[in-house]
Amino acid sequence: MRAIKAEAAVLLMAALLVGGCGSGGGSPAPSGPGTTSGTVAAGAPAITIKDFEYGAPLTVAPGAVVTVTNMDSAGHTVTADQGQAFDVDVRGSGGTATFTAPTAPGSYPYHCTFHPNMHGTLTVK
Repeated sequence: MRAIKAEAAVLLMAALLVGGCGSGGGSPAPSGPGTTSGTVAAGAPAITIKDFEYGAPLTVAPGAVVTVTNMDSAGHTVTADQGQAFDVDVRGSGGTATFTAPTAPGSYPYHCTFHPNMHGTLTVK
């Protein structure tokens, strides 16, 4: 009986992984330097947007890939306040995108270009 449950769990995980790779929906095209779209890797640095907030400040290693997930129905951006360190557009309703954190250590405040009341901070060290 345990073997059947284990096999069913493996098949369910495979179906979920394959289902997530289908066409339609998905992440928008990336924007800005060093940005890409993709899926969340386990343990990867992440920003989760919910209720028009970015959540707690995030600290990452230089050059880390940061995943952004947007749980709101509205689209948002994660745009560095100064320069062009990062700028990514993330669709709503579970959309994801990634960007590469700057390689220079420091504090990088960011905002949403669509919603000026949204602010966050990325710390690189």
